[in-house]
Formats: sequence, structure tokens, C-alpha cells
Amino acid sequence: MLARTLTKLPAPVDLARYSLEAKCDGYRLITFTGVEGVLLQTRRGADATDAFPDIARAAVGMGDLVLDGELVVPHQGRLDFLLLQRRARHTGRGAEAMAAQFPAAVMVFDLLETAGAVLLNQPYVERRALLEELFDRGVLGPPWSLCPATDDPATASQWVTPEWGRVGIEGLCLKPKTSLYSPGVRGWGKLRSFESAEGIVAGVTGPLTSPGTLLLGRYTADGRLRLIARTTPLARAAARQLAPVLSPAESGHPWENARFSAGWGSNEVLVFRPVEPEVVVEFRADTAFDAGRHRHPVRYLRIRNDLTPEDVASLSTD
Repeated sequence: MLARTLTKLPAPVDLARYSLEAKCDGYRLITFTGVEGVLLQTRRGADATDAFPDIARAAVGMGDLVLDGELVVPHQGRLDFLLLQRRARHTGRGAEAMAAQFPAAVMVFDLLETAGAVLLNQPYVERRALLEELFDRGVLGPPWSLCPATDDPATASQWVTPEWGRVGIEGLCLKPKTSLYSPGVRGWGKLRSFESAEGIVAGVTGPLTSPGTLLLGRYTADGRLRLIARTTPLARAAARQLAPVLSPAESGHPWENARFSAGWGSNEVLVFRPVEPEVVVEFRADTAFDAGRHRHPVRYLRIRNDLTPEDVASLSTD
């Protein structure tokens, strides 16, 4: 079952219809256990069993269950998405070595089948109660954890703050208490935490006279200009505002021969035009920030004429 993106919480009178769950920064994972063995399946249907042998071993002997949850790698006080990606690329001895060094965990939020009984047509609150009972009875335990959920809007509102985002709780999932589990249907809602920041415009897609998206950079402590984000497509008004202040890149631009991917995890090369890195803009981003770069496209907000590139905080090279 999938979630649609929300921009704000429902009104209090409507909010009472939902259970509010913490949205963890990881990979969606369906776990199948039973007499035929264990299968760990990603959202797109890929078999992740060999890549996460620690989770697969922990699932042996749990009985006939189908669990829905988020696969994560806790590390140094946060959920580390980059380590999770690294782990997903290994199998065999490499996967075992990674599992020993960086153990994974699963934040379970739904129970789809137990002891041969399919629960898809039972209301969410009944599925949640049965899931909690599995933890109470000790059927489920580490590396399985019950995903935090609440009916209290004040508690839930904390999960959409940047502070929680920086440790891997990237927002909320809102699930109607009476909803059935409908695979492929966006019957849940998700609300991400956001914060604003500044970046230097150092490239654009499309023509300079009407830029399509912006490539934003920030200098490292040793003076290199690093790509930190790409914006979503610009509105016409924003493109008209930016076009007069952007200048074509001169020879020796830091990104003159740079190659960037068209998206996070994509092998497609992005076609772009370098521009002189002299314009600072403010943008809105979620808190998925890894290895010095925003994982998701950011939203352009405005030009910061009051700031120079030197005023933009440097990236750490650690």
C-alpha cells in the first residue's frame, strides 16, 4: 500500500480519523516467513534476502507471517541511508561482512498475514493491535521494532521537525484507522519535514533565457565547489526573475567538465549549462541529506541579493 504526499496536517476534526506514524528513512520491505523459508522483498518486488542475511536469519522460526515495514541501518545515533544503500549492493561474503559491521533493523508498521489468515481486509486498527500483540508475546523482537504511532497531534508534530529529520525520522505517515490494506493504492498520507537553506547557482538545465531547473553548489573548506542540490522545475515567474541575473560560465568554471547524474541513484548523465557562481538563492528541502547532497529535488524560493557566495556556509569535507 502506498502514500500520497501531503503539504499540511488535516484539520483537527479530521485528524482524529487517523493513526499517526513516524516515517523512517529507509527502504520499504515486505517480509515473508514460514515453512517455505524467508523472503525479503523490496517495494519494487526485488529479492533483498541475500543482501540482508542478518534480517533473514532473524526471521527464521517466527512462524507464518507477512510483515510490512521500513528497512533501516541505525548508525551513530541516526538512521543512515547511505550505509543502507551500501549494504544493498552486497551479497555473499560481502553482505555478511557488512551485516557484522553495520547491522540492519526493520521498523514494522503492518501485519498482512499471520498463521495463514490474510488480514488485508481487516481495518488498520485491528491489524495494528495484532502486530502489537506479536511484540508483547515476544514473537517479534530485535532486529524488529514496532514503528512508533500515536493519536496525539502534539506528539506527531514533533516528527516533522528538522531536528527529527536529521536523525532519520523524515516526517509522518497518516493512516485512516478504518482503512483496509489495498496494494498499489495511495490510501495513506505522508508529510515530510522541511527546512530552508541557501545555495549558489552554478548551473542550469535548459537555456539561460528561460532556465528549467537550477544546479546549486556550496564550497568545501578546501575551496572546491560541490553540487548540493537540483531544484524542481522552475515556475515561469521564477525563470523570468532568474534569467537576467545569470551569466554564462567563463573558461575555468569549476564544473566545466563535470558529469552529474540526472537523479539520485541514476546512471543517466544530466545535460546542463554552467553559469558563473555568483548568485545565491534560498530553497526549501526535506531533510534527506547524504554525503553533502540533497537526495530529493529542492524547491526554489527566492534570490538572496543580500548574500554573496562567500556568505554561504562551507560544506564539511569529512
